[in-house]
Amino acid sequence: MWKPELNPETKTKYLAIVDAISKAIQKGDLLAGERLPTHRDLAWELKLNVSTVSQAYKEATKRHLIGGEVGRGTYVLATSREAELFALKDSGKDSVANGSFDLSTNIPAVHPDDRNAQNLLFEALERGAGTQAFSYHSSDLLMRTRFAASQWLSWRGYEVKPSDIVPCAGGQQALLASLLALCEPGDKVLVEKFTFPGMKAVARQLRLKLVGIECDEDGINPEGLEKALITSGAKILVLNPNLNNPTGFTTSEQRCSDIVKIIKRHDIVVIEDDVYGPLSGNRPLSVHLPDHAVLISSLSKSVAPGLRYGFVSGCQRLIGPIDAEVHATNWAMSPFIVELANLWILEGRAFARADWQRHEVEARWSLAKSRFKKMGAVNWEKTPCPHLWLAVSGTANDAANKLHDAGIDVVSGELFATTPQPTHHIRICLTAPESRSLLSQAIDKVIECNVLSSSLRSI
Repeated sequence: MWKPELNPETKTKYLAIVDAISKAIQKGDLLAGERLPTHRDLAWELKLNVSTVSQAYKEATKRHLIGGEVGRGTYVLATSREAELFALKDSGKDSVANGSFDLSTNIPAVHPDDRNAQNLLFEALERGAGTQAFSYHSSDLLMRTRFAASQWLSWRGYEVKPSDIVPCAGGQQALLASLLALCEPGDKVLVEKFTFPGMKAVARQLRLKLVGIECDEDGINPEGLEKALITSGAKILVLNPNLNNPTGFTTSEQRCSDIVKIIKRHDIVVIEDDVYGPLSGNRPLSVHLPDHAVLISSLSKSVAPGLRYGFVSGCQRLIGPIDAEVHATNWAMSPFIVELANLWILEGRAFARADWQRHEVEARWSLAKSRFKKMGAVNWEKTPCPHLWLAVSGTANDAANKLHDAGIDVVSGELFATTPQPTHHIRICLTAPESRSLLSQAIDKVIECNVLSSSLRSI
């Protein structure tokens, strides 16, 4: 019978059980479909009341970790906590009226034009989009998409030929396609110690082993990277150096130079996630690694999340195997959405919307800074970012649970950890509320809950 090891730092017993279930699933100690002990049996093993275990199972069910039916037992679900972040929460008027705010979902701020989305669609149709709306995309459309994507990357300071770009249905699919082509099941992949949920989800799908590397405010630690390369034998490094999710750091120029030297010396491949890059004002790291990097980009975080439009780029040696698997890349793209996104890029609307988004992020960052600055929980010297990595006084899970009870949804730092461990940060998204006014109200509630640390903790 599976018996959890409860974290003594988590004082609330039922939450300690939930955390233990989550960690066991992440480590592979509990597999999808595996049956959990009965409430009574687990209570006996842990020397707890049955009601405590029942409350834990109820909470784990709410988090989509487990499920069960009377008479059949309780089983591990084939979903994950990471997947919850891809399920958008209700942040409408009813939710706000009830005093609830979602700061957990990392979505861009609502652009003013989006309130008249129907007009945007009619305008696109009048300009020629939609000619292949009910067909498979043609080779001509794919060629135009590669050209439009090359214009986007050129705006990012990354010059690449259209033939070296593979269109995909969003950044997440681009990541999946890249790792599918470049890795084998069981391979070790290097990532930041705290990595984005999409990376953890893909690693689980492809049976890859993540090796986390320590980071600081300047980015990934060079000594840690060198050591991990030697000890793990990994040949793939996935980085998110511009406005890192979740920590918000932007890798400094000197740190970029140090990392580039290590990558070239060890002759490894870097997969760079640049979806937040357009909001940073910095060029991608891949600019310095033309023969060693695959760059992933999309319009989801800077232009509009509904445009499921992404792409992978790099030299033919790396991009060729990805391009060969069309069912994993452009086959899933919607022709109408592709035409609309191409039109927005070629006519300049995409760049204008990205600029607006960057200025909105800066405004919300300044708002948060004015309210949180005295708390000491954030380093405000870094580049303005759409999300904050806030230091908390206790464990991240305790802080997230307390905020949830107060009507504020945030994300515990443990969700981003590459190894099961107590963490002391939470992530909040500044652009999730529909307006700055609602963000201000949400920040007030976070401060009232008194969970933030009075001093900075290292990343």
